[in-house]
Amino acid sequence: MADPMKIRAQMKGDSAEIRVLMSHPMETGQRKDNAGNVVPAHFIQSITVDVGGKRVIQGQTGPAISRNPVFGFKVKGAKAGDKVVINWVDNKGDKRTDEATIS
Repeated sequence: MADPMKIRAQMKGDSAEIRVLMSHPMETGQRKDNAGNVVPAHFIQSITVDVGGKRVIQGQTGPAISRNPVFGFKVKGAKAGDKVVINWVDNKGDKRTDEATIS
């Protein structure tokens, strides 16, 4: 299991600004190690974000995203105190779920 995600969720005017750092190696499957062997692909495939119990983002990603990716987005209709729940699943079946509260 990967390290916990770092989530920052703050109200800015009438929307919530949410930023998340996902600790993940994000290997493309094209890089070779020092011995010349291909490093197997290992990357996040799907991400979901729920705010206040409602799904606001559901997306797919691929190997072209850098190691330890940072995603940021704004959500209208959210309010301080709402819970933000972020999930990801990678191509090896590993999963991670973390949550934060909008301040």
